[in-house]
Amino acid sequence: MTTRCGFVALIGEPNAGKSTLLNTMVGAKVSIVTHKVQTTRARIRGVAIEGESQLVFVDTPGLFQPRRRLDRAMVAAAWGGAADADVVVLLIEAHRGLTEGVKTILDALSQRTDGQRVALAINKIDRVKSEVLLALTQQMNEAYPFTETFMISAEKGYGVADLRTWLAAEVPAGPWHYPEDQIADLPMRMIAAEMTREKLTLRLHQELPYQLTVETENWEERKDGSARIDQIVYVARDGHKGIILGKKGETIKAVSQAARAELEDFLGRKIHLFLQVKVRPNWLEEAERYSEMGLDFKDGNS
Repeated sequence: MTTRCGFVALIGEPNAGKSTLLNTMVGAKVSIVTHKVQTTRARIRGVAIEGESQLVFVDTPGLFQPRRRLDRAMVAAAWGGAADADVVVLLIEAHRGLTEGVKTILDALSQRTDGQRVALAINKIDRVKSEVLLALTQQMNEAYPFTETFMISAEKGYGVADLRTWLAAEVPAGPWHYPEDQIADLPMRMIAAEMTREKLTLRLHQELPYQLTVETENWEERKDGSARIDQIVYVARDGHKGIILGKKGETIKAVSQAARAELEDFLGRKIHLFLQVKVRPNWLEEAERYSEMGLDFKDGNS
């Protein structure tokens, strides 16, 4: 039987549900999911098997109007992921419809995807009535010639199997790129750092300084099968350090416990997690930090 393998880029506005869709497709948590915008920084790849096809998902940062160097590098990574893919899936939110942001993406798609197959996935369909969905489907397909349109709920799983089946038939024939049991090509150090950053995002709400990053500094395998993981939370200002530590260290302790529990669940073994918070005023201008996140520092140039 002929095997197939191809890259699928998920694009859309921030918070459209790309990370949730990726995790549902792959069946494991490989991309962080929060209610905060712009939480996906790197081009995280998840791998799903559908029949004889291997689907390699490129989860791109949300497309938005960039202001800072980090923003510009994230948007460049998103379009880079789309350009390299065999199939592109544009995800939009049913209840928000054809926003100005989506119009901007459609304009860019018209210029960039020469002959590339682009599917439309209308997400969060449980939030609107069927007549609204039908009208939105017509409006979107008049605005851009989509190869196929899917109505889904990434969170609840509705319609996701149909999308995955279609993608499996669309990717080109060829050998698989990854072993069957490998769900992501990110090193575990980076997935662990992303999990901690997700917990920080959820815990800090509006106080969260977006100028933070988490790096896994050390990963030590122990004889008893457990692992010790040391991570550093880098912040840009002294004031941010206090917010992350919290009163009597309560915030960082809660974040550490939540991240450790998720890591243990993900890896299926005991984890000893140690977090430190360090002030690094110019981390947003350091090329090395961008490499850690899978971004190109040069793409952040204005």
